[in-house]
Parts: sequence; C-alpha cells; structure tokens
Amino acid sequence: MTSDKPTVSPVDSASANNAALAPQTKPAKAAPKKTTATKAAGAKQADTKSTAEAKPKIEQKPVASKKPASASNETKAKPADEKAVSAKPIKTPDSTAKTENIKTSAAKPTAKKAAAVKAKPTSNSATAQPAITAVAEAQQTSEVAAPTNSILAPAPKKSAPKTRLRKPLSPAIQGIWQRVPHFMQLMRLDKPIGILLLLWPTLWALWLAAKGFPSIKNLAIFSLGVLVMRSAGCVINDFADRKIDGKVQRTQGRPLATGVISSREAIILFVTLCLIAFGLVLLTDPLTIKLSVGGLLLAFSYPFMKRHTHLPQVVLGAAFAWGIPMAYAAETGALDKNMWLIYLAVVLWTVVYDTFYAMVDRDDDLKIGVKSTAILFGEQDRVITGALQIMVVYALVLVGKAYSLGWVFYVGLAVAAGLFAYQQWLIRFRERHACFKAFLNNNWVGAAIFAGIAADFALK
Repeated sequence: MTSDKPTVSPVDSASANNAALAPQTKPAKAAPKKTTATKAAGAKQADTKSTAEAKPKIEQKPVASKKPASASNETKAKPADEKAVSAKPIKTPDSTAKTENIKTSAAKPTAKKAAAVKAKPTSNSATAQPAITAVAEAQQTSEVAAPTNSILAPAPKKSAPKTRLRKPLSPAIQGIWQRVPHFMQLMRLDKPIGILLLLWPTLWALWLAAKGFPSIKNLAIFSLGVLVMRSAGCVINDFADRKIDGKVQRTQGRPLATGVISSREAIILFVTLCLIAFGLVLLTDPLTIKLSVGGLLLAFSYPFMKRHTHLPQVVLGAAFAWGIPMAYAAETGALDKNMWLIYLAVVLWTVVYDTFYAMVDRDDDLKIGVKSTAILFGEQDRVITGALQIMVVYALVLVGKAYSLGWVFYVGLAVAAGLFAYQQWLIRFRERHACFKAFLNNNWVGAAIFAGIAADFALK
C-alpha cells in the first residue's frame, strides 16, 4: 500500500529540523498526487532546495553573538522583510524585483540609518525608510542650529560704570551762573554794533600804518582789545546811568536799572575787563602801553560828561578814535602826523552817528535833564549832522592823498558818501525808529572805507 507522502530520508529530516528552527516562511501548497518515481525525484529536488535555503538562515539564529552593527541590522531587518512577503503572495515578476530591492536596501543601511533602526524598530521596510530619513534630518538640523543658538545667546550684562558725585556749587556761584545772560546784556554782547563801530577805525589805522596787511600779532591784540574795552565802556556807562535808565523808554530794561545786577558787581566787572585789556597791551611796545592809559581815562569819563556838558558825543568820539594812535605805535613804533587826519575824521564821524542815537532818546532826556548834541543842535540837527558828514568825507580825501591811495579807495569813499545821504533821508521826520536805523547804517560806512583801503594796498 503506497502512501501519498514522499519517503523522508535522514537528510530530509535534518533539513526539516533546520527549517523548523528558521523564522516563519511561506506555507507550502499541497502537492498533487504523482507516481513513486516522480515523488522520489521531487523529494531530491526539495531536499537540495531546502538545504540551500537553510544555510543562510542558520547564520541568523544566534542573536547574542557579537557582530558588527551592520550584521545585527541585517539580522533584524531580514525577518521583517520575509514576514511582509509571507503576508502577501508573490504573483508577478515586478513584485519579486521590488521585494529583492527592499531586501537589498534593508540589508545595507548607512551608519545613521542603523542608529535610527536601533533606536526605533519598525514592522516593515516601507515605514522604516521615512523614519530613518526624518531622524537623519533632525540630527543635521540640530547640528546646524547649535552654533546659531550660541550666537543668539544673550551677552552677559555689564555693570554700569560708577559715577562720581560732584559737589554742588555754592549758592553764590549758582546765582552768578544763572545771571550770566544779564552780565552779557550789561556788556552789550547781544548788540555787536558798538564793537563794529569801534573796530573799523582801528583796522583803518593798522592797514595804513603797515601799508598793507599788518602783523597777525597786532591784528589779534587790537581785535580782542576792541571787544574788551567796548564792553568795559558799556558797563561803566550803565553804572553812571543806573538811576536814570529806568525813566527812559529805550533803557528801562537794562540789568542795573532793574536791579538784577548790583552796582558792586558792575564795578568788579569793569575793573576785570580793564585788567584784561591792559594785559593785552602789555604784549605790545612801551609807547603803546603809555597811550593805553589815555584811552582808559576817556572811556571812564564819557558816561559822566552828559551831566556837565552838551558834548558827550565828542568825548565818546575821542575815546573811540583812541585806538588809531595806539595801532600806529604798535605797528611802527612812532606816531605819524598824517595819522591825526584819520583821528579827526573818526571823531567827527562818531559825533554824527551818536547824535542819531541821541535823537531816539531826546524827548526822555529833556524830561530827566540829560544833555546831548541832539538837544544842543535842536531843530538844526539835520543840517549840522549833514555838515559834519561832509567834513568826514573831506578829511578822508586828505588821508587818501597823504598815503597815496588809488582809485579803489575813492570808490569805497564814494559808497560811504552815498550812505551818508541815505541816513539824512532816514532822519527827515526825526522818528525814533528811523533815527535808530540811521545809527545802525554807519556800520556799512566803516566797512566800505576799510574795503577801499585794504583793496588798494592789495592791488599795489
């Protein structure tokens, strides 16, 4: 009686045992009934096939053996692939090729993919591949982000530098510091017109004495001296008028009239300015130092002349023109006789423009008893000032001839004469505002004459 099952030899039993030790494989289909010879041939083929398949599978059995990471990954990945194949029967050659590609890619993972597989095993190769890629990208992102975070890390806070506490100023010094604007107003630094009217004649004398550009030293000394002495003259003038300035519309806001600055402070300031001016003069020659004493006396006496004479403007002209002999002495070491023509022209010119200035206050001066050329000339103020202006032009013509000045100087003098005519037109109605405007216009007279002198020497 023949059996439907093929005869099993000892080799077959060994193969069967090896197959049992291997992981789950695809279940075999029931073979059709065949003859005994056919069964024997099929048994030999199955025996050979099972032996060939069993050898690589036996190598996967020992899990505890120490192997490289790639071998262990191959052992772990291969059963999953076979399980996936057993779950879905192979029907076409394409699917078989895909399965072999999956086995090959799973059998040879990179180092990063092997680490990812160890950290998180997957059930199949299809889901393992995206997981491995995500882990690798996360590692790369963390490697790039590390230095960025270190750069953006907040810097340690620096301790603020310790500041030294300054001692507070004494109340007296604080009071003086707060009143600096009032002292500047007392020196008329906010109204530079007086500085310019005093500076122009001094520059005339320096250029004529040097017959061209003077020394830088003398130019600096006399420019600073004009600034200081004009300020000193304003301080002593307000000190002398401190009791009457409050009664005059134009001067009632001055610091001494309002009491912001005391009389004692004004005297201290006047003495300080005179000492500064004297220090500048000490840088010149002995003749200039001696002449400076006369200039100081004239500057000090002018404010009190309006109490005793109607010609305080003449004294002011003598004081303003005193820089001319001093400039000659400093530049040449001697006094030239032609220099007195310049001096006379400046005195007459000063009387003219200070008369315009006094015409602004004439009504108030009549009430309080202050004397001036504006009051002395009365209704003839326009005629007399016009005549004085003609005398100024004539004196300067004589200066031009004495120093052999050319046509450029006379052009400047002609401009000055035209400005004199304009001033007479301004004061025709004797209005306060117009008279003050005529006074200010004399700044351009001095500038025109100086430009003529300087340009003439420059062209020679």
